[in-house]
Amino acid sequence: MDEYSIPYGKSKQSFHLPEDWPVSILKPEPRKGLSNPIQEISASLKRLGKNLYAQGDTSTAAIAINDKTRPVPHHFLLPPLLSWLEEVGYKRENITLIIATGTHAPMLPEEHHLIVPEEISRRYNIISHDAEDKENLIKLGKTAAGTPCTINKIFAEADLRVVVGNIEPHQYMGWSGGIKSAVIGLGGTESIRTNHSMLTMEGAGPCRYEDNPVRQDVEESGRIIGVHLALNVVMNDSKEIVAVFAGNPLNVMKKGIKEAQFLFSVPIDSRFDLVVTSPGGYPKDINLYQAQKALRHASMAAKPGVPMILIGACSEGIGSPPYEKWMKDKTSHHQVQEAFEHEEFKL
Repeated sequence: MDEYSIPYGKSKQSFHLPEDWPVSILKPEPRKGLSNPIQEISASLKRLGKNLYAQGDTSTAAIAINDKTRPVPHHFLLPPLLSWLEEVGYKRENITLIIATGTHAPMLPEEHHLIVPEEISRRYNIISHDAEDKENLIKLGKTAAGTPCTINKIFAEADLRVVVGNIEPHQYMGWSGGIKSAVIGLGGTESIRTNHSMLTMEGAGPCRYEDNPVRQDVEESGRIIGVHLALNVVMNDSKEIVAVFAGNPLNVMKKGIKEAQFLFSVPIDSRFDLVVTSPGGYPKDINLYQAQKALRHASMAAKPGVPMILIGACSEGIGSPPYEKWMKDKTSHHQVQEAFEHEEFKL
């Protein structure tokens, strides 16, 4: 038997396959991480200049950061971003970091160290978004598809609205990154559910952007909100930063997708009879709801109807009560699709 290993939580899981099985290992394109990512991030921000983003002494800035389910390298992104904001005129007390939880449970203050350097936690105001807290949401309109554009009020009312994140393939959004951290991460429950209910539409799927109805609905909401600045990175499979993009969110997405497309696309000659997959370890396998997203990508390499094995630590269990209920109540893929068409979409 031949031994193989695959990312699992914060380590790896080993398994064995017969020696006479023809096995292919599909991994992201090897790419060395930046030797000094903080320096590159600082340089990317300084290239933007000051005039476009400079404000007065009382002006406010809000930054959408990601919660513990996303492997975003805030320890690299935030120090140079916050320093740059103060350089262009924003006072520290007027800068708010908002944890973009989407419909996930709000993060408690004692959890902030999981995603933000301790020094930043002490010096800056950090709050966690709550998609159910209607008093802290503001409705700005609707998209052409009818999705309500409801967003965190503090973010919407800030003079400068910033998003940080990763650009990588997403199971139905096409690509993560850009204004998604604000529109979905800081959206109201109804907004998020309405957008995500489009996931069965033609064009929804991994690595599709221009013709993806789910992603373009998000882009339209982003234009309604008016996100000024995106700071995004592309990372390799070792979670090292390989490229940095800063500026207009749309430009950041277009440039970042080109880099990510090369890094994450793997050519295959034919589909396989068995696929063993992992979302990449922690935090992407923090729970089953997050981990199962890997199956959508893996299915692109599998023959129709063949077994697919998902390897994930799921240290926090299922992760979504509605998802757990559907998994228990539905006995076939057909039942899930049928229910999805007739029942309210929930996360």
